[in-house]
Amino acid sequence: MKRYFKLITIILCTSILASCQFFNRKGASLLPNVSGKAGEILVVLDKNSWENSMGVDIRATLASNCTYLAQKEALYSLINISPRAFSDMFNIHRNILLFNIGNDIINNNIVYQNNIWSKPQCVIQINAQSHEIADSLFKENKERIIATFEQAERNRVIENSKLYEQREISKLISDLIDYDVHIPIGYRLMKKTSDFIWIQDEKQYSIQGIFAYKYPVENNKDNFSMTNIISKRNDFLEKNVPGTRPDSWMTTSFYIEPNTSYLKYQGKEFAQTRGFWDLHNDYMGGPFVSHSFYSPDGKYIVVLEAFIYAPKLSKRQLLRQTESILYSVEDKKTENK
Repeated sequence: MKRYFKLITIILCTSILASCQFFNRKGASLLPNVSGKAGEILVVLDKNSWENSMGVDIRATLASNCTYLAQKEALYSLINISPRAFSDMFNIHRNILLFNIGNDIINNNIVYQNNIWSKPQCVIQINAQSHEIADSLFKENKERIIATFEQAERNRVIENSKLYEQREISKLISDLIDYDVHIPIGYRLMKKTSDFIWIQDEKQYSIQGIFAYKYPVENNKDNFSMTNIISKRNDFLEKNVPGTRPDSWMTTSFYIEPNTSYLKYQGKEFAQTRGFWDLHNDYMGGPFVSHSFYSPDGKYIVVLEAFIYAPKLSKRQLLRQTESILYSVEDKKTENK
């Protein structure tokens, strides 16, 4: 009887262990949370390559200067470790660029994966038979590599926004623009009119702000030209965002000219405008990024804008975090219509 009980116990334990391993492989909740700071990439590459031309190419791409920031800040902070040092302590990092180089490699390729050793994790593995091939693969695919890491960083913010959502403010903006949007806890309402909403998250040394506004489509104009986007922006901000002094308001700075590009995200086309804001008759300023797109009925141009003010702090992550909220916009769920 004891032998029988012992046998059953072994079978049960083995089944449980196998189940755990199965769910772990499937990326379920047994995976640990990612390590590392937002905006970091762990580059797994031998030291000799890192210190030579291959490392130069990687740094020139992933650690290039962010555009439209007042001071120089790298796009990503890079941490290099050798393949031998890539252990359990490092493989749970949030963003990993892993070079797998050797004569035994059959296919020279790049593999994009999520949640391999932790979650929410982004792993890009470059498989190559030589360092020259690896470098070539990296340079040929650098735009997709950057976009993949950017999307991973963005998704983490969006998921956090959904998990800790300021539902009352989200609804106010959703009602205005007729799309669902997810605003995380910390933001408070600064102003609301029939066509404009201003919210911001204020901390001791920083302000992260979001504007939402809309205006009718004008059929005789190029609604998505930079000139029209900036003109409408300045009109809305002059009316709704006063400065700290009398006769002062937020406007667009032309010390460095803004830039408008045309993008597509999850099937939706929009105009993205980057630039700097400042205060007319005052001395505050900082970077902004806006998304302009059609309302669901096509009658309005909808604008969502992220801006920051952080004179004493690095701005890369603050802007990336605020900008990511713009990407949380999605079609309204049927039950909300």
